[in-house]
Amino acid sequence: MEIFNKAGVIVTSTLVMVGMLIACQAKEDVEPPAPVIEAVAKKLGEHGGAAAERRLREWSEQGSIVAARELGLLYSQNASKHPEAIRLLEKAARAGDAVSADFLASRYRANSTVSNSTAGGTWPLYLHVATPGQTK
Repeated sequence: MEIFNKAGVIVTSTLVMVGMLIACQAKEDVEPPAPVIEAVAKKLGEHGGAAAERRLREWSEQGSIVAARELGLLYSQNASKHPEAIRLLEKAARAGDAVSADFLASRYRANSTVSNSTAGGTWPLYLHVATPGQTK
């Protein structure tokens, strides 16, 4: 009789562990809140790390505007990744991210790292969104 109880406990605990693993994997597909994404981006900016960059890229590809913005801001500091930075920042700005729009507008105004031809005719949008008094 004790053999069946021990086997039942083992089977039950195995099923619970499998359920927990499935739940953890399902949680990975969910976009985290903005403060978590910003913390990962801050860690990437301070210490580097391929895992943090890969995670930000995954969240960006899943549609996270904050991840696209943070990754774009990080890439904007690297000259070799500048085109990707502009693409990510434009994606976030078009989705309504005021920080990305402000960054792009300030670069446009300063004419330091972004050219008019990069974004086609979208610069007036960035300038409009980035003007003082606009809501986020």
